[in-house]
Amino acid sequence: MSLNIHSSPEHEFEPELGLPEKLPEGEKVLWQGSPDLKTLLLKVFHMKGLVLYFGLLLAYRVISGVLDSDPLYPMLLSILQIIIFSSLGLGLIGLLGYLMASTAVYTITNKRVVMRIGIVLNMTFNFPLKQIESADCGLTKDGCGDIYMKLIKGTKIAIFHLWPHSRPTKWAVPQPSLRCIKNCAEVAQILVDAWSVQNNVISRSVQISNNISDESKRHFTGVETA
Repeated sequence: MSLNIHSSPEHEFEPELGLPEKLPEGEKVLWQGSPDLKTLLLKVFHMKGLVLYFGLLLAYRVISGVLDSDPLYPMLLSILQIIIFSSLGLGLIGLLGYLMASTAVYTITNKRVVMRIGIVLNMTFNFPLKQIESADCGLTKDGCGDIYMKLIKGTKIAIFHLWPHSRPTKWAVPQPSLRCIKNCAEVAQILVDAWSVQNNVISRSVQISNNISDESKRHFTGVETA
């Protein structure tokens, strides 16, 4: 069981970390973790793209100022303004990512998946394994990735309650997701094994190749009736 999770004073009175109540008899935690901050900033908030964008703005101001022979002091002042506001924007996004990562706790038990999410208002979602129809695993080259859970028909959750802990582009029928978790393949296998036992089916093992692109997805709960 992974203990790569964040704890903070506002959650010190939880019966069990990341859980709204103590687990009933016969249920046990198989894995628990939180989003990896670096991966969250890169994948969800596209930090590289934002840094590139602000860098291009700064470069444009410098080049245009030199070509137009702008006075030195006004040009330096405008460059300083770009640096300050760019740093402020990136800092706020970084803070938002940190708060999202530090307040989220994902838990997989032998009977359900629990997601405790939310910065100001915490919400806890319980997804019994029997209500999970299938799931996909999207990996990056460093082994971090997302696990997207497709729920059975009739289960409705507002996308605004889940974001960013939901599958990108799936807005009409949101898919709860374990976002940016380390050792994603191992966690996926834990979920597969628990899901198989609960649903009395035979599932495929998670197959991970060495050449996995950032956006690749692998359907890992393809099953056959036991």
